Amino acid sequence: MTITPVELHHIRLRRSPFGYRRDPVDELIRETADSFEEVWRQRADFADRIEQLEGELARHRDLETLLRTTLVSAERSAHELKEQASREAGIILEEAHAEARAVTRAAAAERERLLRDARKVRALLEAALDAVADAEAESQAA
Repeated sequence: MTITPVELHHIRLRRSPFGYRRDPVDELIRETADSFEEVWRQRADFADRIEQLEGELARHRDLETLLRTTLVSAERSAHELKEQASREAGIILEEAHAEARAVTRAAAAERERLLRDARKVRALLEAALDAVADAEAESQAA
C-alpha cells in the first residue's frame, strides 16, 4: 500500500500506558518503508529513463546538425554547379556564334569566288561565241 505524505501527516497513533502501541507503529513503519522503497525504485526508473531520453535527444541533435550541414553543403554545391553550367553554356554559345560567323564568312568568300569564276566562264563563252560567229560570217562570205 502506498502512503502519501498527506496521509502520513494525518495518521494518529493510539497511546497505551507505556507509550504508543507497538503493532500499529510497526505496521506504519513497514508501510512507510514499503512506500518509500516503491518511490525510490520509481525515482531510479525515472532517472534511467531521463538518461536514456537525454541520450536520444543528444543523438537527434547531432543528427539534426549533420542534416543541416549536409543541406547547406548540398545547396552550396547546387549553386556552384548551376553557376558553372551557366558559365559553360555561355562559353559554348560564344564558340557557336564564333563558328557561325566563320562559316558565314567562308560561305560569302566561296560565293564571291564562284561568282568571279562564273564571270570568267561567261566571258570565255562569249568570246568563243563571237569567234564562232566571226568564223561563220567569213565562211558565208567566202
